[in-house]
Amino acid sequence: MLQVAIVAPTLEILGGQAVQADRLLQAWRDDPDVHAFLVPVNPRPPRPFDAATRVKYLRTLVTEATYLPRLLRDLAHADVVHVFSASYSSFLLAPLPAVLAAKLLRRPVVFNYRSGEAPDHLRRSAIARRVLSAVDANVVPSRFLVSVFARFGLGATIVPNVVDLQRFRYRERTSLAPRIISTRNFDQLYNIPCTLRAFRRIQERRPDASLTLVGGGSEEAALRRLAEDLRLRRVTFAGRVAPGEIASLYAVHDIYVQTPSIDNMPVSVLEAYASGLPVVSTDAGGVPAILTHGIHGLLAPVDDDEGIAANVLRLLDDPPFALALARAGLAECDAYTWDAVRGQWLAIYRGVASHAGAPAGIVGTLAPAGDAVEPRADR
Repeated sequence: MLQVAIVAPTLEILGGQAVQADRLLQAWRDDPDVHAFLVPVNPRPPRPFDAATRVKYLRTLVTEATYLPRLLRDLAHADVVHVFSASYSSFLLAPLPAVLAAKLLRRPVVFNYRSGEAPDHLRRSAIARRVLSAVDANVVPSRFLVSVFARFGLGATIVPNVVDLQRFRYRERTSLAPRIISTRNFDQLYNIPCTLRAFRRIQERRPDASLTLVGGGSEEAALRRLAEDLRLRRVTFAGRVAPGEIASLYAVHDIYVQTPSIDNMPVSVLEAYASGLPVVSTDAGGVPAILTHGIHGLLAPVDDDEGIAANVLRLLDDPPFALALARAGLAECDAYTWDAVRGQWLAIYRGVASHAGAPAGIVGTLAPAGDAVEPRADR
Protein backbone atom coordinates (compact mmCIF):
# COMPACT_ATOMS: atom_id res chain seq x y z
CA MET A 1 0.00 0.00 0.00
CA LEU A 2 1.35 3.41 -0.96
CA GLN A 3 1.75 5.97 1.83
CA VAL A 4 0.82 9.36 0.35
CA ALA A 5 1.44 12.59 2.27
CA ILE A 6 -0.97 15.30 1.14
CA VAL A 7 0.53 18.70 1.91
CA ALA A 8 -2.34 21.17 1.90
CA PRO A 9 -4.38 23.59 4.02
CA THR A 10 -6.91 22.26 6.50
CA LEU A 11 -10.56 23.29 6.31
CA GLU A 12 -9.76 26.07 8.77
CA ILE A 13 -8.67 27.91 5.62
CA LEU A 14 -11.82 27.60 3.55
CA GLY A 15 -11.00 27.54 -0.15
CA GLY A 16 -10.57 25.29 -3.14
CA GLN A 17 -7.29 23.74 -2.01
CA ALA A 18 -8.60 22.78 1.42
CA VAL A 19 -11.87 21.41 0.04
CA GLN A 20 -10.21 19.30 -2.63
CA ALA A 21 -7.53 18.02 -0.26
CA ASP A 22 -10.22 17.01 2.21
CA ARG A 23 -12.17 15.22 -0.51
CA LEU A 24 -9.09 13.26 -1.52
CA LEU A 25 -8.38 12.30 2.06
CA GLN A 26 -11.96 11.12 2.55
CA ALA A 27 -12.00 9.28 -0.78
CA TRP A 28 -8.76 7.39 -0.06
CA ARG A 29 -10.01 6.30 3.36
CA ASP A 30 -10.09 2.48 3.60
CA ASP A 31 -8.73 2.17 0.05
CA PRO A 32 -6.69 -1.03 -0.47
CA ASP A 33 -4.05 0.71 -2.61
CA VAL A 34 -3.40 4.07 -0.94
CA HIS A 35 -3.18 5.34 2.60
CA ALA A 36 -3.30 9.14 2.43
CA PHE A 37 -2.55 11.41 5.37
CA LEU A 38 -2.58 15.17 5.74
CA VAL A 39 0.47 17.30 6.43
CA PRO A 40 -1.18 20.68 7.10
CA VAL A 41 0.48 23.84 5.84
CA ASN A 42 -1.34 25.73 8.61
CA PRO A 43 -0.58 23.59 11.66
CA ARG A 44 -1.69 24.85 15.04
CA PRO A 45 1.36 26.00 17.01
CA PRO A 46 2.00 24.89 20.60
CA ARG A 47 -0.46 26.42 23.06
CA PRO A 48 1.98 29.01 24.51
CA PHE A 49 2.06 30.63 21.04
CA ASP A 50 -1.73 30.92 20.61
CA ALA A 51 -1.66 34.68 21.20
CA ALA A 52 0.92 35.14 18.46
CA THR A 53 -1.46 33.67 15.87
CA ARG A 54 -3.73 36.69 16.30
CA VAL A 55 -1.02 39.10 15.11
CA LYS A 56 -0.82 39.30 11.32
CA TYR A 57 2.87 38.87 10.44
CA LEU A 58 3.84 37.20 13.68
CA ARG A 59 1.26 34.53 12.81
CA THR A 60 3.18 33.76 9.64
CA LEU A 61 6.46 33.35 11.52
CA VAL A 62 4.94 31.11 14.18
CA THR A 63 3.13 29.01 11.58
CA GLU A 64 6.32 28.51 9.57
CA ALA A 65 8.28 27.60 12.70
CA THR A 66 5.69 24.89 13.42
CA TYR A 67 5.30 23.74 9.82
CA LEU A 68 8.92 23.22 8.80
CA PRO A 69 9.99 20.62 11.40
CA ARG A 70 6.69 18.80 10.95
CA LEU A 71 7.44 18.47 7.23
CA LEU A 72 10.69 16.64 7.86
CA ARG A 73 9.08 14.38 10.46
CA ASP A 74 5.93 13.47 8.50
CA LEU A 75 7.34 13.24 4.97
CA ALA A 76 9.84 10.65 6.18
CA HIS A 77 6.91 8.21 6.43
CA ALA A 78 5.65 8.84 2.88
CA ASP A 79 6.24 6.94 -0.34
CA VAL A 80 4.84 9.87 -2.35
CA VAL A 81 4.48 13.55 -1.43
CA HIS A 82 1.42 15.23 -2.98
CA VAL A 83 1.81 19.00 -2.67
CA PHE A 84 -1.12 21.35 -3.22
CA SER A 85 -0.10 24.80 -4.44
CA ALA A 86 -1.48 28.23 -5.17
CA SER A 87 0.67 31.16 -6.30
CA TYR A 88 2.67 34.17 -5.19
CA SER A 89 3.85 34.26 -1.56
CA SER A 90 1.78 31.27 -0.52
CA PHE A 91 3.94 29.31 -2.99
CA LEU A 92 7.06 30.31 -1.06
CA LEU A 93 5.58 29.70 2.38
CA ALA A 94 4.04 26.25 1.92
CA PRO A 95 4.75 24.30 -1.33
CA LEU A 96 8.39 25.35 -1.69
CA PRO A 97 9.46 24.06 1.76
CA ALA A 98 7.50 20.86 1.13
CA VAL A 99 9.36 20.21 -2.12
CA LEU A 100 12.73 20.94 -0.52
CA ALA A 101 11.98 18.62 2.41
CA ALA A 102 10.81 15.86 0.07
CA LYS A 103 13.94 16.16 -2.05
CA LEU A 104 16.19 16.06 1.00
CA LEU A 105 14.40 12.89 2.08
CA ARG A 106 14.51 11.52 -1.50
CA ARG A 107 10.73 11.26 -1.72
CA PRO A 108 9.03 11.71 -5.11
CA VAL A 109 6.85 14.81 -5.44
CA VAL A 110 3.51 15.18 -7.22
CA PHE A 111 3.00 18.93 -7.52
CA ASN A 112 -0.68 19.87 -7.74
CA TYR A 113 -0.75 23.48 -8.98
CA ARG A 114 -4.22 25.04 -8.83
CA SER A 115 -4.04 28.81 -9.28
CA GLY A 116 -5.78 30.79 -12.01
CA GLU A 117 -3.08 33.42 -11.49
CA ALA A 118 -0.51 31.10 -13.07
CA PRO A 119 0.20 33.25 -16.16
CA ASP A 120 1.43 36.17 -14.07
CA HIS A 121 2.98 34.07 -11.30
CA LEU A 122 5.09 31.93 -13.63
CA ARG A 123 6.13 34.94 -15.68
CA ARG A 124 7.38 36.75 -12.61
CA SER A 125 8.89 33.94 -10.56
CA ALA A 126 11.98 32.07 -11.65
CA ILE A 127 11.75 30.16 -8.37
CA ALA A 128 8.33 28.78 -9.29
CA ARG A 129 9.50 27.78 -12.76
CA ARG A 130 12.55 26.05 -11.29
CA VAL A 131 10.46 24.11 -8.78
CA LEU A 132 7.92 23.01 -11.37
CA SER A 133 10.69 21.79 -13.66
CA ALA A 134 12.32 19.77 -10.87
CA VAL A 135 9.42 17.83 -9.35
CA ASP A 136 8.52 14.32 -10.44
CA ALA A 137 5.06 15.15 -11.81
CA ASN A 138 3.03 18.30 -12.32
CA VAL A 139 -0.72 17.81 -12.04
CA VAL A 140 -3.29 20.51 -12.77
CA PRO A 141 -7.10 20.39 -12.80
CA SER A 142 -7.72 21.97 -16.21
CA ARG A 143 -6.49 22.26 -19.77
CA PHE A 144 -6.22 26.01 -19.15
CA LEU A 145 -3.28 25.40 -16.81
CA VAL A 146 -1.75 22.85 -19.17
CA SER A 147 -1.63 25.58 -21.82
CA VAL A 148 -0.16 28.08 -19.35
CA PHE A 149 2.55 25.63 -18.28
CA ALA A 150 3.39 24.91 -21.92
CA ARG A 151 4.19 28.59 -22.49
CA PHE A 152 7.03 28.19 -19.99
CA GLY A 153 8.25 24.86 -21.32
CA LEU A 154 6.63 22.89 -18.50
CA GLY A 155 4.62 19.70 -18.84
CA ALA A 156 1.54 18.86 -16.80
CA THR A 157 -1.09 16.14 -16.53
CA ILE A 158 -4.76 16.92 -16.00
CA VAL A 159 -6.57 15.31 -13.09
CA PRO A 160 -9.85 17.15 -12.55
CA ASN A 161 -11.38 18.30 -9.32
CA VAL A 162 -13.75 15.95 -7.54
CA VAL A 163 -17.41 16.68 -6.87
CA ASP A 164 -19.35 14.64 -4.33
CA LEU A 165 -22.69 13.76 -5.91
CA GLN A 166 -23.88 12.27 -2.64
CA ARG A 167 -23.48 15.60 -0.84
CA PHE A 168 -24.94 17.79 -3.58
CA ARG A 169 -28.42 16.57 -4.47
CA TYR A 170 -29.72 17.32 -7.94
CA ARG A 171 -33.16 18.94 -8.07
CA GLU A 172 -34.88 19.96 -11.28
CA ARG A 173 -36.36 23.43 -11.35
CA THR A 174 -39.20 23.38 -13.88
CA SER A 175 -39.89 27.00 -13.02
CA LEU A 176 -37.32 29.51 -11.81
CA ALA A 177 -37.59 32.11 -9.11
CA PRO A 178 -34.98 34.90 -9.18
CA ARG A 179 -33.14 33.46 -6.18
CA ILE A 180 -29.47 33.89 -7.06
CA ILE A 181 -26.44 32.56 -5.20
CA SER A 182 -22.69 33.15 -5.50
CA THR A 183 -20.16 31.18 -3.45
CA ARG A 184 -16.84 32.84 -4.32
CA ASN A 185 -14.70 34.43 -1.63
CA PHE A 186 -14.47 38.20 -1.37
CA ASP A 187 -11.07 38.55 -3.00
CA GLN A 188 -10.22 40.93 -5.81
CA LEU A 189 -9.67 38.23 -8.44
CA TYR A 190 -13.26 36.96 -8.04
CA ASN A 191 -14.67 40.43 -8.88
CA ILE A 192 -17.78 40.32 -6.69
CA PRO A 193 -18.46 44.01 -7.55
CA CYS A 194 -19.38 42.81 -11.05
CA THR A 195 -21.91 40.42 -9.50
CA LEU A 196 -23.45 43.29 -7.51
CA ARG A 197 -23.63 45.57 -10.56
CA ALA A 198 -25.26 42.78 -12.56
CA PHE A 199 -27.75 42.21 -9.76
CA ARG A 200 -28.73 45.88 -9.87
CA ARG A 201 -29.64 45.44 -13.53
CA ILE A 202 -31.55 42.26 -12.74
CA GLN A 203 -33.45 43.91 -9.94
CA GLU A 204 -34.53 46.71 -12.24
CA ARG A 205 -36.42 44.09 -14.27
CA ARG A 206 -37.21 41.74 -11.41
CA PRO A 207 -37.76 43.68 -8.17
CA ASP A 208 -38.41 40.39 -6.35
CA ALA A 209 -34.90 39.10 -7.11
CA SER A 210 -32.61 38.11 -4.22
CA LEU A 211 -28.87 37.54 -4.06
CA THR A 212 -26.99 35.48 -1.48
CA LEU A 213 -23.22 35.99 -1.31
CA VAL A 214 -21.44 33.12 0.46
CA GLY A 215 -17.85 33.77 1.41
CA GLY A 216 -15.51 36.14 3.15
CA GLY A 217 -12.32 38.01 2.52
CA SER A 218 -10.53 41.32 2.43
CA GLU A 219 -13.09 42.97 0.13
CA GLU A 220 -16.13 42.43 2.35
CA ALA A 221 -16.41 45.96 3.77
CA ALA A 222 -16.07 47.50 0.30
CA LEU A 223 -18.69 45.11 -1.08
CA ARG A 224 -21.16 46.02 1.63
CA ARG A 225 -20.65 49.71 0.85
CA LEU A 226 -21.14 49.05 -2.86
CA ALA A 227 -24.40 47.20 -2.20
CA GLU A 228 -25.61 50.24 -0.25
CA ASP A 229 -24.42 52.70 -2.92
CA LEU A 230 -26.28 50.72 -5.58
CA ARG A 231 -29.38 50.72 -3.35
CA LEU A 232 -29.74 46.99 -3.66
CA ARG A 233 -32.46 45.15 -1.80
CA ARG A 234 -32.62 41.52 -0.72
CA VAL A 235 -28.83 41.01 -0.69
CA THR A 236 -27.61 38.61 2.00
CA PHE A 237 -23.99 38.34 3.08
CA ALA A 238 -24.02 34.79 4.40
CA GLY A 239 -20.37 34.70 5.51
CA ARG A 240 -18.10 31.70 5.22
CA VAL A 241 -19.92 28.39 5.19
CA ALA A 242 -18.35 25.03 6.02
CA PRO A 243 -18.15 22.57 3.09
CA GLY A 244 -20.57 20.21 4.81
CA GLU A 245 -23.23 22.93 4.95
CA ILE A 246 -22.95 24.53 1.52
CA ALA A 247 -25.23 22.03 -0.24
CA SER A 248 -28.24 23.24 1.75
CA LEU A 249 -27.70 26.76 0.38
CA TYR A 250 -27.56 25.59 -3.23
CA ALA A 251 -30.79 23.68 -2.59
CA VAL A 252 -32.83 26.80 -1.78
CA HIS A 253 -31.62 28.91 -4.72
CA ASP A 254 -32.40 28.70 -8.43
CA ILE A 255 -29.48 30.28 -10.35
CA TYR A 256 -25.75 30.28 -9.71
CA VAL A 257 -23.72 33.37 -10.70
CA GLN A 258 -19.99 34.05 -10.53
CA THR A 259 -17.99 36.85 -12.14
CA PRO A 260 -14.26 36.16 -11.64
CA SER A 261 -11.63 38.13 -13.50
CA ILE A 262 -9.07 35.34 -12.96
CA ASP A 263 -9.93 31.69 -12.45
CA ASN A 264 -8.87 28.13 -13.07
CA MET A 265 -11.41 25.32 -12.67
CA PRO A 266 -13.86 26.46 -9.99
CA VAL A 267 -15.31 23.63 -7.93
CA SER A 268 -18.28 25.88 -7.21
CA VAL A 269 -19.46 25.48 -10.80
CA LEU A 270 -19.42 21.69 -10.42
CA GLU A 271 -21.30 21.99 -7.14
CA ALA A 272 -23.95 24.11 -8.85
CA TYR A 273 -24.22 21.54 -11.66
CA ALA A 274 -24.63 18.75 -9.13
CA SER A 275 -27.36 20.73 -7.35
CA GLY A 276 -29.38 21.42 -10.50
CA LEU A 277 -28.66 25.15 -10.74
CA PRO A 278 -28.12 26.69 -14.17
CA VAL A 279 -24.83 28.61 -14.14
CA VAL A 280 -24.00 32.10 -15.40
CA SER A 281 -20.31 33.07 -15.33
CA THR A 282 -17.66 35.23 -16.88
CA ASP A 283 -15.33 33.44 -19.29
CA ALA A 284 -12.24 33.91 -17.12
CA GLY A 285 -9.27 31.55 -17.34
CA GLY A 286 -10.26 27.90 -17.28
CA VAL A 287 -14.01 28.37 -16.83
CA PRO A 288 -14.80 27.68 -20.53
CA ALA A 289 -13.05 24.31 -20.12
CA ILE A 290 -15.91 23.11 -17.92
CA LEU A 291 -18.73 25.37 -19.12
CA THR A 292 -19.56 25.57 -22.82
CA HIS A 293 -21.74 28.58 -23.54
CA GLY A 294 -25.29 27.58 -24.39
CA ILE A 295 -24.73 23.93 -23.43
CA HIS A 296 -23.77 23.73 -19.74
CA GLY A 297 -24.50 27.35 -18.85
CA LEU A 298 -24.07 30.91 -20.11
CA LEU A 299 -20.90 32.97 -20.34
CA ALA A 300 -20.17 36.69 -20.59
CA PRO A 301 -16.87 38.55 -20.98
CA VAL A 302 -14.85 39.41 -17.89
CA ASP A 303 -16.27 42.38 -15.95
CA ASP A 304 -19.33 42.57 -18.20
CA ASP A 305 -22.11 43.10 -15.67
CA GLU A 306 -24.57 43.92 -18.45
CA GLY A 307 -23.88 40.59 -20.15
CA ILE A 308 -24.17 38.67 -16.86
CA ALA A 309 -27.50 40.33 -16.10
CA ALA A 310 -28.81 39.63 -19.61
CA ASN A 311 -27.91 35.96 -19.25
CA VAL A 312 -29.69 35.65 -15.89
CA LEU A 313 -32.79 37.36 -17.28
CA ARG A 314 -32.69 35.02 -20.28
CA LEU A 315 -32.86 32.04 -17.93
CA LEU A 316 -35.72 33.57 -15.96
CA ASP A 317 -37.62 34.24 -19.18
CA ASP A 318 -37.04 30.71 -20.54
CA PRO A 319 -37.26 28.04 -17.79
CA PRO A 320 -37.19 25.10 -20.27
CA PHE A 321 -33.86 26.38 -21.64
CA ALA A 322 -32.55 26.79 -18.10
CA LEU A 323 -33.60 23.22 -17.32
CA ALA A 324 -31.79 21.91 -20.40
CA LEU A 325 -28.60 23.66 -19.26
CA ALA A 326 -28.97 22.21 -15.76
CA ARG A 327 -29.39 18.68 -17.12
CA ALA A 328 -26.29 19.08 -19.29
CA GLY A 329 -24.39 20.39 -16.27
CA LEU A 330 -25.31 17.32 -14.26
CA ALA A 331 -24.15 15.04 -17.08
CA GLU A 332 -20.83 16.93 -17.14
CA CYS A 333 -20.30 15.96 -13.48
CA ASP A 334 -19.75 12.32 -14.45
CA ALA A 335 -16.15 13.14 -15.37
CA TYR A 336 -15.52 14.62 -11.92
CA THR A 337 -16.70 11.84 -9.63
CA TRP A 338 -14.27 9.82 -7.51
CA ASP A 339 -14.94 6.73 -9.63
CA ALA A 340 -13.70 8.65 -12.68
CA VAL A 341 -10.72 10.28 -10.97
CA ARG A 342 -9.36 7.60 -8.62
CA GLY A 343 -7.52 5.60 -11.26
CA GLN A 344 -5.84 8.74 -12.60
CA TRP A 345 -4.36 9.64 -9.21
CA LEU A 346 -3.34 6.05 -8.54
CA ALA A 347 -1.48 5.81 -11.85
CA ILE A 348 0.42 9.02 -11.11
CA TYR A 349 1.33 7.95 -7.58
CA ARG A 350 2.55 4.57 -8.78
CA GLY A 351 4.47 6.14 -11.63
CA VAL A 352 6.47 8.54 -9.46
CA ALA A 353 6.96 5.95 -6.70
CA SER A 354 8.59 3.61 -9.19
CA HIS A 355 11.27 6.26 -9.81
CA ALA A 356 11.85 7.21 -6.18
CA GLY A 357 15.29 8.10 -4.92
CA ALA A 358 16.32 10.73 -7.49
CA PRO A 359 19.00 13.20 -6.27
CA ALA A 360 17.80 16.36 -4.56
CA GLY A 361 18.84 18.50 -7.49
CA ILE A 362 17.01 21.70 -6.65
CA VAL A 363 18.28 22.21 -3.12
CA GLY A 364 20.38 25.34 -2.95
CA THR A 365 19.63 26.47 -6.51
CA LEU A 366 16.22 28.06 -6.13
CA ALA A 367 17.04 31.75 -5.86
CA PRO A 368 18.35 33.12 -9.14
CA ALA A 369 19.47 36.73 -9.01
CA GLY A 370 16.70 39.18 -9.72
CA ASP A 371 13.76 36.95 -8.87
CA ALA A 372 10.86 39.18 -7.89
CA VAL A 373 9.68 39.50 -4.32
CA GLU A 374 6.15 38.19 -4.46
CA PRO A 375 3.08 39.75 -2.81
CA ARG A 376 0.37 38.25 -0.59
CA ALA A 377 2.56 37.15 2.30
CA ASP A 378 -0.13 36.67 4.91
CA ARG A 379 -1.42 33.18 5.75
